[in-house]
Amino acid sequence: MDRFITDLSILLVAAGVLSVLAMLLRQPVIVAYILSGAIIGPGMLGWIEGVHFIEVVSHLGITLLLFIAGLNLHPQKLIALFRKTTLVTAANCLVSFVIAFVAALFMGFGIIECLCVGLALMYSSTILVVKLLPTTQLHHERMGAACIGVLIMQDLLAVGALAFIRCLGTAANPVLSFAVLTVKLIAFISVLFLIEQFVLHRVMKRVDRLHEVLFVLGLAWCFGIAKMSYSMGLFYESGAFFAGVVLARQPISRFIADKFRPLRDFFLVLFFFSMGARLDISMLHGIILPAAVLAAVLMVVKPVVFEKAFQYAGETRKFSREAGFRLGQLSEFSLLVAFLAMELRLISLEASQYIQLTTILTFIVSSYLVVYKYPTPIGVEDDLMKD
Repeated sequence: MDRFITDLSILLVAAGVLSVLAMLLRQPVIVAYILSGAIIGPGMLGWIEGVHFIEVVSHLGITLLLFIAGLNLHPQKLIALFRKTTLVTAANCLVSFVIAFVAALFMGFGIIECLCVGLALMYSSTILVVKLLPTTQLHHERMGAACIGVLIMQDLLAVGALAFIRCLGTAANPVLSFAVLTVKLIAFISVLFLIEQFVLHRVMKRVDRLHEVLFVLGLAWCFGIAKMSYSMGLFYESGAFFAGVVLARQPISRFIADKFRPLRDFFLVLFFFSMGARLDISMLHGIILPAAVLAAVLMVVKPVVFEKAFQYAGETRKFSREAGFRLGQLSEFSLLVAFLAMELRLISLEASQYIQLTTILTFIVSSYLVVYKYPTPIGVEDDLMKD
């Protein structure tokens, strides 16, 4: 316990100092969080010992983020978004998968490893996109709706990819195992709607005047359902997202989402820190050039694909270009795929580090592009600062 408090204190001081320095130098604050992890983590100075525990805690931020995203998506709105963004999402995922798969082949990885690399590097980051979207755009404008529609579809595909990779690591037939997980997911969502309709809705109506109770009840629903999802062989993140979606039918959902944001932001600092701390510096010399090349290719191709796909779907060129830049990076799910595949011994440590470094590089480059080009809550220029 003492070690964790010490590690957390060092982490927050380092993140605080570098974030202030980043603001003074007009740099994206997210880059400061990642660099603080790389500098004081085990790969360099080694001041943080309990990195694994911090990684586990940081995933609470992802769980809360997806829960809040779900809270802002009424089921009917979610279906409407899917109709508009299916082509856009499919085009990006297909192109990104092919590029990543071919790049992994050139690295000399085996077919299964190439498949895992391709499945890992298909998505855009829910965390980064949502964090860099002004609140007014996120909830009340077409840009927020379009980006969230793409992100949610990609998150669902990522959950499917994680399930498929988990099935590859079992002795059973992967296709049959995946089909069973799909049935479990459908049953899980159905049960959630029943619980919300006949139990949670009535409970919240009785306590809606007590904000503290609503806050605790919201946390209980989020993490209780996430744990239920995990116990069924699914994932914490998918459980939290669908817990938010079914709760979005209640008017109180917006209040709960607003109350959760400061808590989510704290855990996301830990997440970005752990991104930097995970890197094994001793292995970077062999993969840094291929990872940088792949990151550069994806950062050029993904925005173009998104732009063309959005234009084909009927959006203006200006809107499509901004959406493409905002969605142009890789995803936190890339890291989850890398960890799961390595844990199941489907990929080597080198392949896992290759995925992680490529993802982190796109996070950093995308942060610069968006922060210096479009309105964000953490803009470095006054005219681009928009909450």
